Amino acid sequence: MIRFTLLLILSAFITVAYPQKKEVSVAFYNLENLFDTVDSPKPGDFGWTPGGGKAWDTERYERKMNHLAYAIEKLDGDPKQAGPDILGFCEVENRAVVEDLIQTAPIDEANYAIVHYDSPDHRGIDVGLLYRKDHFELIDSKTYTLTFPGEDYHTRDQLLVVGKLRGEKVHVIVNHWPSRRGGQEKSNYRRVAAAELTKSIIDSVQKVETEANIIVMGDFNDDPDNESVADVLQSTSDKSKVRDNGFYNPLAKLLSKDRGTLCYRDDWFLFDQILLTKSLLDKEGLKYKKSNIYDDESIRVQGGKYDGHPLRTHAGTLYLKGYSDHFPVYVILE
Repeated sequence: MIRFTLLLILSAFITVAYPQKKEVSVAFYNLENLFDTVDSPKPGDFGWTPGGGKAWDTERYERKMNHLAYAIEKLDGDPKQAGPDILGFCEVENRAVVEDLIQTAPIDEANYAIVHYDSPDHRGIDVGLLYRKDHFELIDSKTYTLTFPGEDYHTRDQLLVVGKLRGEKVHVIVNHWPSRRGGQEKSNYRRVAAAELTKSIIDSVQKVETEANIIVMGDFNDDPDNESVADVLQSTSDKSKVRDNGFYNPLAKLLSKDRGTLCYRDDWFLFDQILLTKSLLDKEGLKYKKSNIYDDESIRVQGGKYDGHPLRTHAGTLYLKGYSDHFPVYVILE
């Protein structure tokens, strides 16, 4: 009887000390030109200084940090947790700005670690990943460079992060594909090339682990039904049609004439996406539960011509005191 009582006490202690989190959140956010205020030798950032066109000073920088931290904290279904378990991001100038971000309330309580590499992008912006050290164990990370032979064009690297999420091995690929500058059709080959690089990373992983848990996320600068996402990555919003080497695109069904992750000339787009392999749908362990765009009115424009649009930081050089020109997205696994 004494032994049984001791076991009950020990069991209760373990439960309290190490609570089992039933759900995990995986998110992505385009942070819209998260630059510091210091003029860097790298190209593209002079506008983001106190003397530059955007008059980017400490007050504006800190306001942006507070706004982003507020939004990031919401990307989890758990009100007791300050932010998602994993957050992929893009459009940061350097590691230092990410360090400042994770030290900003309320996400300073999340105990985030950073995966970041400088990339060759012509604008001087990078992708990266944050993870909660109490929920994700980092195994490895590396970057892949997208090149266009014969062109003086430099874009963001693709980031592969491997680790254990709630004890299960996952491979996360973070992307920010080439923009539509010059027109969607004319620039399409660049995003197709980016998707082909992503596919080669996926193939290399699946060659070793045929049922690997792979999460592809990013700002693709393409919608779910465009060639790069639908054809090259073989993604679909229909669970029953996900191929063994394809992806489930849970956010695709949220795109409509009135909703997306960014709005341009009154047209909504869903460039920000999170794709899941079939292994995260139909096998034991982590499984897809739900997904959403975080587009709460607090991060939207209120009234006027752009009512409902993402409340961005700048429109040209006009300072709008906002968050980002993109809404973040998230997926809940259980």
